[in-house]
Amino acid sequence: MKLPHRHARRLQLAAAVILLAILAPVAARPLPGSTPIPIPATLQSGQGRYELHVNPTVAARSAPAARVARHFADLVQRTHGLTLQTIDSEHGAGVTYTLDPTATSDDEGYVLDIDDDGARILARDERGLFYGAVTLWQLLDAEGRLPAVRIEDAPRFGWRGLMLDSARHMQSVEEIKHLLDAMALHKLNVFHWHLTDDQGWRIEIKRYPRLTEVGGCRIPAGDAGTDPATGQTRPYCGHYTQAQIREIVAYAAERHITVVPEIDMPGHAQAAVAAYPELGTVAGETAVSNEWGVHTYLFNVEEDTFGFLENVLTEVLALFPSAYIHVGGDEAVKDQWQASEQVQARMRALGVADETQLQAYFISRMERFLSAHGRRLIGWDEILEGGLPADATVMSWRGIEGGIAAARQGHDVVMSPSSDLYLDYLQTDSPNELPGRPATIPLRQVYAFEPVPEALDASQARHVLGVQANVWTEHMRDYARVQHAVFPRIAALAETGWSPADRRDYDDFLVRLPAQLRRYRALGIAYAQTPFEVRMTVETADRGTGTIEVALSNPLGYDGIGYTTDGEDPTAESPAYEAPLVRPLPAEVRARVFVDGEALADASVQRFDAASLLRRSDEALKMCTGALMLRLEDDGPADGDRARFNVDIFNPCWQWDGADLDGIAAVQVRAGRIPYYFQLHHDESNRKFRTPKSAHGELEIHAGCDGELLASAPLPEHPDADGFIVLDAALPEQAGTRDLCITFTGDTRPTMWVLDEVRLIPR
Repeated sequence: MKLPHRHARRLQLAAAVILLAILAPVAARPLPGSTPIPIPATLQSGQGRYELHVNPTVAARSAPAARVARHFADLVQRTHGLTLQTIDSEHGAGVTYTLDPTATSDDEGYVLDIDDDGARILARDERGLFYGAVTLWQLLDAEGRLPAVRIEDAPRFGWRGLMLDSARHMQSVEEIKHLLDAMALHKLNVFHWHLTDDQGWRIEIKRYPRLTEVGGCRIPAGDAGTDPATGQTRPYCGHYTQAQIREIVAYAAERHITVVPEIDMPGHAQAAVAAYPELGTVAGETAVSNEWGVHTYLFNVEEDTFGFLENVLTEVLALFPSAYIHVGGDEAVKDQWQASEQVQARMRALGVADETQLQAYFISRMERFLSAHGRRLIGWDEILEGGLPADATVMSWRGIEGGIAAARQGHDVVMSPSSDLYLDYLQTDSPNELPGRPATIPLRQVYAFEPVPEALDASQARHVLGVQANVWTEHMRDYARVQHAVFPRIAALAETGWSPADRRDYDDFLVRLPAQLRRYRALGIAYAQTPFEVRMTVETADRGTGTIEVALSNPLGYDGIGYTTDGEDPTAESPAYEAPLVRPLPAEVRARVFVDGEALADASVQRFDAASLLRRSDEALKMCTGALMLRLEDDGPADGDRARFNVDIFNPCWQWDGADLDGIAAVQVRAGRIPYYFQLHHDESNRKFRTPKSAHGELEIHAGCDGELLASAPLPEHPDADGFIVLDAALPEQAGTRDLCITFTGDTRPTMWVLDEVRLIPR
């Protein structure tokens, strides 16, 4: 079992329940930080305010208006502690909700007027009233006062979505409801629910119970798959019953969110094939996968299999009233079809030219079935290959090119590119980021994404239904990680999906964001602290005099940094950072970002001493090639915290640029070992590793990625009891600075050594 190390510390995510003031009591216009997110289409400020806390009454004279009023009252009670009373007459009411068919031209639009007499929301549909109530809630300050303002608002796009992967790791019903609540308060209206994949089948299908009995369980890779007390396998199991799904769908509908289910086909099918091997393409049984990446299992194309899928979809349709049903269609590697005599014979009988055309036939069969039942098929952009039925909709994830091609062919499109809207990608380069995918998608990049490409003309652009961000959960074992990935980037997505393009301004968004963080804290949303923490960088270090120069910065560019050097957490009254700090060693620096006297995150703490100048964690090093860097966690313990490692799974090699080797006798490396749990398929040949010279390989230190070998040490067969090893590799006498490349020889399958920390050992 691997024991947690320094990397395993968890972010202390705020869950305070006090909502501070959002708006100044009286202003000619709302303070920038109080303007709602997403920003409304038009906003005209007036003089004065309305004291809702003095007259906490609400009037709603229709059933839809009453539903919205109840939701608003519950929200205000939870976040402000203010109890609102419903009254029959609009005269004298603090807030009135009115359905008016002439109010707006959009069913989701609304008009909000606030003056000294109260707040009035008009809309042609209940959805508009609901979104108007969300805006009203955002404008309500901590004392229960509302600013004078007139807002006319409607969404730019009809599809404003968030996808959650519950196949790799599940979330509880209550956690999904929590996420739906947050989506509604961002005016998002589509919850795309990824329910089946190679690693798990999570939806109860009564006709095929083995889908959840067998397909809903996997044995996690490595130590996590074994019960330490008994030594027995410890499966990861779970699914949603049909009753739970109905509960979630109804809960979402009350918040005007459509749940779009995804049943993946023809690929990402290993869990289903494990349950019913006759559905597959290769002979014999398989297990639900415990590896990540691109798998090879496909459904076969026999009539019985199409009958199975139609029966599954029949039960899905009864659970989900959504007009759209997602069938996946992505990453369907065709090797099994190419190697199967049965599939090849079937292709000849169908008159299908190749495997790409076979997938097109497969998708067309599913589209005809869904169309016959009054639903529309949607799938990832691979479904374009080989041709696509006219009514099918494309979700473009491999960049925007698939969306452009689909729109030009007359297909509706949802833009969801992995390059900008995959929220399982890391959001900063902080060592405190949780495990996640390669690359970094910061808040600015999410905000900057434009869903309508310039390459489309006006008629083609009308096919862009909207925008969606995706949360894949391979590396999200719990809901806290989901929240870290989603918040605050969901706020940027919301503004992209709702607000007019000419109203979006990133700098203004950052000014408004602290108010949104206060709302998160009021609702118990554990937003990521890493974008708001203070980064500390050693600009210069003099080992002779024992002094350092430390620069402080914030990833989002907030400059209200307060710091201390006395061991106490900084407050709003602490010294403000203006220039790099020069400190004698040892030193401890604590820092936080403050906006209007309020801290945006917990204090960042860093200690510096002579030893720390000679030490680097894996997060502080760069990958030698950066082919596919992941932040991975250890494989154990089964529960609780685990160590985390940055590693390039194609070429595990770490580089310390400009290491000062004056007076250094050796390099000491602390390394862990984890299972190599990835299926790369056609990319497998791109894995690189150095040939070992001894039975178990070596630790090697090179001068740069491709430079001379400076030092080495033999690797043991197994790590120590704590799951790590510490090796010293003696260096020949060096002078000045050099780039040090640290790597391990030998194949990375079935387990791989990963760097945890490197130290320079003085002579």
